[in-house]
Amino acid sequence: MRRAASILETSCNPTPKVAFMFLSRGSLPLAPLWEKFFMGHEGLYSIYIHTSPEFIDEPPTTSVFYKRKIPSKPVHWGTASMVDAERRLLANALLDCANQRFVLLSEACIPLFNFTTVYNYLIKSRQSFIGSFDDPRVTGRGRYNKRMWPTVSLANWRKGSQWFEVNRNLAVEILSDEKYYPIFRNHCIPPCYVDEHYVPTLVNIMSPEVNSNRSITWVDWSKGGPHPKQYVRKDVSMALLNQVRKGFNCTYNGHTTSMCFLFARKFHPSTLEPLLRLAPALLDSMN
Repeated sequence: MRRAASILETSCNPTPKVAFMFLSRGSLPLAPLWEKFFMGHEGLYSIYIHTSPEFIDEPPTTSVFYKRKIPSKPVHWGTASMVDAERRLLANALLDCANQRFVLLSEACIPLFNFTTVYNYLIKSRQSFIGSFDDPRVTGRGRYNKRMWPTVSLANWRKGSQWFEVNRNLAVEILSDEKYYPIFRNHCIPPCYVDEHYVPTLVNIMSPEVNSNRSITWVDWSKGGPHPKQYVRKDVSMALLNQVRKGFNCTYNGHTTSMCFLFARKFHPSTLEPLLRLAPALLDSMN
């Protein structure tokens, strides 16, 4: 990780790429949809996959996901091992100096627009996309551990989505951090979840001006509980996807837009068939 964080930028000025970092337990059940998304855009993206160490299967050699797994360690939900995996993905992605934007995704994520739209949105953005907000509830400030003080104060404490997108400078800052992460590892334990607080709080402390304070990966938390709604086959429709694609307002580079989310989750493997059926409309270059 030290090597990744210390790479010199001056010797590299290629066409910028977006690093797509998948955090998965095993295979990517929605891979055929992603194959269509990436098709024809070689040289503009990189792919990195963190799976369980015991998962050794590989997709066909013709797949964009072939040989894209990075060295991994076990990940347990609700523990710092989740953020350890995120940092491993960043470390590997930073080794390619062409990677300028870094997006974290899960095996249950889908793209909401075609590759060109997503690429331009990220490469041209003046900010990164990390959900980061001050939540006064027990599920927000209530998770703060006083033992974090004075390194991390309650005033600095933030909550946000695990699924972030950052530019290269911010990725280096996250990976280089040796001051704050040990505090979170030692003192943010359930019901405090490191993946929901570490990056949002770190960015709020170190570089708040470069963050949009919103995630570009949509999830449905309307039912409450520790996990978002999971979409199954019968839920998938173009109406649902268009609602997420165009049904919100946010700010992008200082202007109001309805294009706030580029990805969505949490989609069950059973949604693959209807998603592939909708792919021509979903990934059309005019949409």
